Amino acid sequence: MKLFECVLLLGLIVCAVSVGFTRDLLTSIIIFMSYSLIMCVIWVLLQSPDLAITEAAVGAGVTSILFFVTLKKIKAIRKEEQDEPEEG
Repeated sequence: MKLFECVLLLGLIVCAVSVGFTRDLLTSIIIFMSYSLIMCVIWVLLQSPDLAITEAAVGAGVTSILFFVTLKKIKAIRKEEQDEPEEG
């Protein structure tokens, strides 16, 4: 069990550092979601299911949806057809 906890801690550190170095906003949001999900598992291991549910709902759920909506509103996420040049 200690090995699993160490792997989770290492995953948290990797996620936290990689969010800072990632230049793509969409990738940063996905890494942030994975950070919240790892933290949710850690809360379960610490026998705090109420915090785990809150972390999953707010951290990985609501906050990520708000980030996606914000990126869509500021036109940071475009359709692939607009990015590719048309042939012909």
